[in-house]
Amino acid sequence: MHERAHAVPAVEPGIDRGGASGALRSPYFAHPGDTDSDEASRGASRDPDRLHSSTTDGPGTSSSLFRPGINCCATGHAERVALLVDGAAYYETFVHAARKARHTILILGWDFDSRTTLLVDSKSRHVLKLGDFLNDIARARRSLHIYVLEWDYPVIFGTDRELAPIYGLTWKPHRRIHFRFDDTHPVAGSHHQKIVVIDDRVAFVGGLDLTGRRWDTPAHRPDDPGRVFEGKPYPPMHDVMAAVDGAAARALGDIARGRWLAATRQSLDPVATKNDPWPSSLQPDAVGVHFGLACTSPPINGAEPVREIEQLYLDMIARARRYIYIENQYFTSYKIARALAARLAEPDGPEIVLVTRLLGHGWLEEMTMTTLRARHVGDLRKADVHGRFYACCPHAEGLAENTCIDTHSKLMIADDEWLRVGSANISNRSMGVDTECDLVIQANGLDHVTDAIRGFRNRLLAEHLGADPAEVARLIESKGSMRAAIEQLGRPERTLAPLQVEPVSEPAISVASLADMEQPVSMEQLMEQLSADHADEEPARSRVPWGKLLAALVVIAALTALWRFTPLAEIFTAKNVVAWTESFSRHWWAPFLVVLAYTPASVVMFPRPVITLAAVVSFGPWEGLAYAMTGVLIASAAGYYAGRWFGRNTVRRFAGRRLNRLTHALQQRGVLAVTAVRLVPIAPFIVESMVAGAIHIKLWQVSAGTFLGMLPGALMATVLGDAAQSALHDPSRINWWFVGATILALAIGSVIVTRWLHRVSSEGAHHDAPGHRDRSDR
Repeated sequence: MHERAHAVPAVEPGIDRGGASGALRSPYFAHPGDTDSDEASRGASRDPDRLHSSTTDGPGTSSSLFRPGINCCATGHAERVALLVDGAAYYETFVHAARKARHTILILGWDFDSRTTLLVDSKSRHVLKLGDFLNDIARARRSLHIYVLEWDYPVIFGTDRELAPIYGLTWKPHRRIHFRFDDTHPVAGSHHQKIVVIDDRVAFVGGLDLTGRRWDTPAHRPDDPGRVFEGKPYPPMHDVMAAVDGAAARALGDIARGRWLAATRQSLDPVATKNDPWPSSLQPDAVGVHFGLACTSPPINGAEPVREIEQLYLDMIARARRYIYIENQYFTSYKIARALAARLAEPDGPEIVLVTRLLGHGWLEEMTMTTLRARHVGDLRKADVHGRFYACCPHAEGLAENTCIDTHSKLMIADDEWLRVGSANISNRSMGVDTECDLVIQANGLDHVTDAIRGFRNRLLAEHLGADPAEVARLIESKGSMRAAIEQLGRPERTLAPLQVEPVSEPAISVASLADMEQPVSMEQLMEQLSADHADEEPARSRVPWGKLLAALVVIAALTALWRFTPLAEIFTAKNVVAWTESFSRHWWAPFLVVLAYTPASVVMFPRPVITLAAVVSFGPWEGLAYAMTGVLIASAAGYYAGRWFGRNTVRRFAGRRLNRLTHALQQRGVLAVTAVRLVPIAPFIVESMVAGAIHIKLWQVSAGTFLGMLPGALMATVLGDAAQSALHDPSRINWWFVGATILALAIGSVIVTRWLHRVSSEGAHHDAPGHRDRSDR
């Protein structure tokens, strides 16, 4: 472990941890002394000295917004708060603060890229890169250790990310720079917190990672030469970070150390130092500020989930009286949308302005998050019977086609009383699936804080409108409405344009919702649910199936004999097979035959991948895949309608004990359950389809789940079929390494899934056995 700075006192003045029911629920909130590995996995501290009643509600406050343990994990006072708008301001401030670090720099991020440009010297044009900068300050100060904790992202997110620094290929970190990936999150979850803590004296929190394609200025010029990453320009980016010190910085340090402990099982000491890393050039927006920190953390290693961010949003919306100003990348949380709709229905409720980006990142995000946003914005406009809702997006002339000002900020301001800045999107996953951290400051009747909050709102609106903050303030005051000021100050070159949305169908909403789940998917629970009644079959499965093995050997021997001692080998030559497939594909009825073949194949349980392989060889990879998926969907629909016609009682004879298990899963999970049972079949394809029809699941849900669940297998068959087609035309073209890797991946995946099912089944049986006691009771 590194050279430790002096430990902080056991009781930190000015921080309320919320009691045993508060921040201790979070698996990512560490305190000194949390070194036990079991405690690390739960992330809970048992040090009572660090818990004490809050005395920091401040003057003029009869009832604070903050409820530790319910809507926040820590409260207290920050001596200074500065609000940094856009990447240029944040990166420059980070550089000045990090240069003054003496002991530790803690960096948490959704992404981290050592190639990120932090500063460009306007005179020498010298470019300061993040990786070089961190190495320089680590070399310059021997007492300094830098800890970087990045989300251990799946490969699908890695196409535009830097190769892992731990390999030293693109950046070799100094020996006192400790880089780790954090995989302590549920399936489909992520670590989304963006926190930097310097010597526990200064901290940054908000929506910006230290990574590429984030730097920009409030001007958001379409042709800004500084907005280039790795030689490629990118669209304007708007975001907000907060710089804090005092108790707020120490509390953020606790969160960062808790994350490091959970990810690495290594504890880091807090820092006590007289060194003040606050940059001398950074003027605070407010001083003596009452703050609250709210987190989201999913259930990890038995810890209770933390949903403070969601509750704090709901509480702020409920307490707002005059206005709510929101900037957010997404707007898909149905609970937040419902709460806003309720306020719009009130005759004297607050005015609500939502600023979000025009376009999503790519077609997938457009089909999911943008679709969900369209539904919620449309519902709010219907609820807006008093004309107090305005949804808009920043617009600037001269941007390239299909680009926009990427509004990436996550902030909310209400009544000049509360201002929140953080990492949490207004999405379902940010409320319960991903790790998030938001900072909220509260005026508490202090005029200078009220003025700072109001001034920051006006500053943001002025940026979006290309106007002067004083003019924004004057118009809002005179007209009594943010929307009125926006509409008067907006001009073609810079404005907040009304967000246009189209009506969205229910099937589209349900499919899009799979990308924005409210709760994490527990694969263990899902597998246990889908395989629960297999526990009693385990003894039989554990015996060696000698009869089946003998039968398989006989079949293999018979086929070998037929190939060697009959004319089959001369008939089925590569040349003949190529000729047959080409002749077959020329017939007009060939595609129809392939598509329709999947239905009888499902009935007689003929292997569908064989048909897919034949289709790919005959028609090529993409056309063959299209026919295959069409045939699978038709077979699924046929089984579905057969199940509806036969009815539940008749289908029960086919499904047997699987019926109840399938019924419960399908009724509870919908599209997600259909996808799961198609990916990991617990009954024949036709039986699953008939059960879905018998219990009257909606056809579009069955079709959507079937498409998603069958697509991976069909793609794999397509890859192999394409390789086979190449080999038939020219055997020297076949890539044996690729084919071997594909087969190996299938085999490994099959073994893993099978063992997982068996393990979960046996654990489920053990859990239900008499006398079993859960480990958490020990």
